[in-house]
This record gives sequence, structure tokens and C-alpha cells, in this order.
Amino acid sequence: MLTDTFNRIHDYLRISLTDKCNLRCTYCNPVDLPKGYFSQANKMSVDEIDTIAGTFVQLGINKIRLTGGEPLVRKDAKEIIRRLSKYPVELVITTNGVFVHEFLETFQNAGIRSVNVSLDTLKRERNALITGRNEFDRVLQNISLLLKNNFQVKINTVIMKGTNEDEVPGFVEWTKDQPIQVRFIEFMPFDGNRWSKEKVFSQDEMLQLISQRFDFIKQKDERHDTTKKYKVPGHKGTFAIISAMSRPFCSGCNRLRLTTDGKMKNCLFSKTEVDILGALRKGSDIVPLIQQCVWDKKEIQGGQFGTTYKNLDSSKISNRSMINIGG
Repeated sequence: MLTDTFNRIHDYLRISLTDKCNLRCTYCNPVDLPKGYFSQANKMSVDEIDTIAGTFVQLGINKIRLTGGEPLVRKDAKEIIRRLSKYPVELVITTNGVFVHEFLETFQNAGIRSVNVSLDTLKRERNALITGRNEFDRVLQNISLLLKNNFQVKINTVIMKGTNEDEVPGFVEWTKDQPIQVRFIEFMPFDGNRWSKEKVFSQDEMLQLISQRFDFIKQKDERHDTTKKYKVPGHKGTFAIISAMSRPFCSGCNRLRLTTDGKMKNCLFSKTEVDILGALRKGSDIVPLIQQCVWDKKEIQGGQFGTTYKNLDSSKISNRSMINIGG
């Protein structure tokens, strides 16, 4: 088991397949991309992903999530999914939904039954503004395709004040006739995404807005949940809130991250990383590196925040951009 100094057991690994994406959402992509940002020189190969994932599984990982960028833009994504499906883990994926129709059979054959789809608006024109692309209809079609084929579908929706907070009730309305879980995510600071406290629409503000239109009940949260789950009586689906800024959930964290260039992060907000890929290529034993990285995990938010988000100076946070970490 991978345990840190706060007795948290880590059994969930998120692997970023690529830091490329076919969309340009500003909260994820740096506003000004430096030259060479998407260099392929140090990306993990299929064999390296397989080997590293296998080592993590031997150390107690029982759930693996594939992320990006957009994981499905990687040309060998189907082979990676096939390789990882051999491990005794729950294999899941987060995607922007654009290419899902091309991977449906791959998902089914690999035993993937849960897919998270990123969608920040239910308005076509606004979607084009947020993502920089015109893929709204395709994403909705692929969400329907997943539901038709009995996948568990979760909708990841980053809520930003002044951008899309007015749509929160509309997303909850969507759960009336569809068995989806909409997950509202508070806007978080990463390198280059121009975060500010004024753009954070908090959990309390979301619940207040929802209560003006719906009666809802709190559902049971599991130990490692990042979400606070709710349900409107009579609705087929549910909604949840990921309150990373206003009410952190670090005490139950069981997640580890592997970037596409093979760096291990023990927290989404950790400033330090461990070069797992570099050690593997040198023929070194990566097990002690993994164990030490987990042991060094800070108690809350990578040890960087130390204050309420309302007093946070994001310029002092040392981290990658979200697309470069892995969603």
C-alpha cells in the first residue's frame, strides 16, 4: 500500500496520455503558449506507460483514470487502453467527448464503463467562445451515444463567475430526464489561466442559486469522494460539487498523478515532482521513488495555499498549467 505521513492510502492513479488538446479552453490551456510547449521529446511511450502502470498496480493501485490534454487525440490511445485493460483495476477516462464515437468499441472491449465528459455550457455559441472550437453538437451526440450504450456518464463543468454561473440551474434541469451526474467544479488556479478570486463561484453560491429553482437532497459521500453529491427528487440523474477552493477535501485524498512526460505529482497543486520516466530509462528501480513521493505529500493543497482562496495570491503558486498536468 502507498501511504503518506497522514495515514492516507493512495490507490487511484491518473495518467495523462498527452498535453495536446483539440480544444482551447482558457482555464486549462495557458493563455500564451510558449514555443515548443507541446514537444514530444520526453513523452512516455506505450511500453513505458504499461511498465509504470504495472508497477503502480503492484503497489496497490486499483483505479486508473486516463486524462490529457485530450487523451483520445493521441494516435496510439487505443493501444494504450488495450494494454492497461489487462490490469485488475477499474479503468476509466476523462475526455472532451469529441472523438468518443471513434472509441466506443475500444472502451467496451477494455471494460471501461464510466466516462467523464467535459462540457461547460449548454449554449452552442457560448461553447464556441469557451472552447475556441465548434464541437458542441458532436459532444452532445456522443454523450447520448454513451448513455445509449449503458455507460455511466459524468459531466465535468468548470463554473466561472462572469462566464457561465447562470447555467448552473440549467445543468441541474438536464438531470431530470437523463441518468447523468453533473459535477460543478470551482475555478482553480494554474499556470497561465489568469485565475482570480473574483472568478470563483463557490459551492455555497451554487447551492443558493440551485435552491431558487429546485428542492434537493444531500446524498451520501464516500470516503475518497472529491464531490459533494445531491439529487433533485424525481430526477433520473444527480448533481455534485467539487469545492476545491472553498471547501478542500484533502483529508480523504487517495489520488496520485503521472504527467505525460513521466513526472509523478502527489497532489494536483504540488510544486515538486519526481522523474519516474527518467529513472526508468536509466534502468533504476522506480518503486522507492514512488513510495518517497507519496510519503512527501503535504496535508492540504500541496502545501501552497495555506489560506482561504479569498486571500490567495495566485502569482506565488508554483505549478504547471492544467493541460500540462493532466485533467
